[in-house]
Amino acid sequence: MLDIKLIRENPEMVREALQKRHMEIEVVDEVIALDERRRAIILDVEGKKAERNIASKEIGKMKDKEAREAKIAATRELGDQIAVLDEELKTVEEALYAAVAGIPNIPDDSVPLGADDKENVVLQQFGEKKVFDFEPKPHWDLGPELGIIDFEAGVKLAGSRFYVLKGAGARLERALIFWMLDLHLRRGYKEIYTPWMVRGEVMFASGQLPKFEANLYHDHEENFWWIPTAEVPLTGMLMDTILDEADLPMNLTAYSACFRREKMSAGRDVRGIKRGHQFDKVELYKYCTPENAEIEFNNMVADATEVCKQLGLTYRTMQQCTGDLGFNAHKTVDVEVWAPGCGEWLEVSSVSNVGQFQARRAAIKYRPADGGATQFVNTLNGSGLGLPRTLIAVLEQYQQADGSIVVPEVLLPFMGGIEMIS
Repeated sequence: MLDIKLIRENPEMVREALQKRHMEIEVVDEVIALDERRRAIILDVEGKKAERNIASKEIGKMKDKEAREAKIAATRELGDQIAVLDEELKTVEEALYAAVAGIPNIPDDSVPLGADDKENVVLQQFGEKKVFDFEPKPHWDLGPELGIIDFEAGVKLAGSRFYVLKGAGARLERALIFWMLDLHLRRGYKEIYTPWMVRGEVMFASGQLPKFEANLYHDHEENFWWIPTAEVPLTGMLMDTILDEADLPMNLTAYSACFRREKMSAGRDVRGIKRGHQFDKVELYKYCTPENAEIEFNNMVADATEVCKQLGLTYRTMQQCTGDLGFNAHKTVDVEVWAPGCGEWLEVSSVSNVGQFQARRAAIKYRPADGGATQFVNTLNGSGLGLPRTLIAVLEQYQQADGSIVVPEVLLPFMGGIEMIS
């Protein structure tokens, strides 16, 4: 969340940021009004408490009984007034916190203006779209024909937008996860395995609540929230922690299943396995100092794209525009892979510099090496990569004329001797 001091001292900057995101700006006026009321109540309470303290001292010295009782009555009245103000202060502070928590991060100056994802900017494309001497099939045809994707079983088990991977298909997904984790470990990340259910406070700290509550799965009986990404527990595990600058940057990677209430629509966008309520993902996460954030952001983009490169996939990087930028994000670069059977680019990673937005919500700070006051850390996150879209790209880019799939070379050590899925 944003610093209330920033909103108080630079309201026009925040209004401009909201306008860039095509959002209403009235919340800024609401925050300023609540902040002014909060400070006025505090000033009033402090004045009345000081008055009460002085009166209490005077009461102890008073000899006149009638005057003493009148002073006591006046002091009680002050106490009643203070209690009413304290209750109002609590209400105002809760409203202020909620209002500030609903304001998204301020876009970086480098983020292009735009209304939605159609105005994202292609930064660079790597590799050419493969030319086939046959009509490439989409994965929703390849998978069932090879017996590795079973849509009917998924619907039978859980309903629409679920599927079952079988045999070499399940092994290929697992191989991708194992290989990606190993690759990131070799590139300096530390592997973390977290719970896939968290408390509401953790969802709030990571910026998922209250903004995305409608897209989250929630067990009301025990108040567990199913994670939509491992970014959530990787933020929450250091809540209320003060790190040493020597611990930074901290590079973490984690595999998890992810759970989201996708707002489904009919048609091409939801066909096959690219958009579902449950999916696998390998996450990348960094804690660093604000000064090193841009360097670490570029490093994370390189780490995500290295996965595509070593898999031999055609991919491109996209700069998100202001209208597509995520709630937490200061700046985001998407990584998209080409799916020749679907005939479209599929996003497999969104690498985001979140600034101090999550750290402020989660109260995660660090002690500067020079001994200065503690500061909020900078956090970054991205997929490295997300399944099943990476699986889709492998199936469709490595398909052969007879419908078989060649297994990418880097995955062979994890496939138990399977070189071709046929």
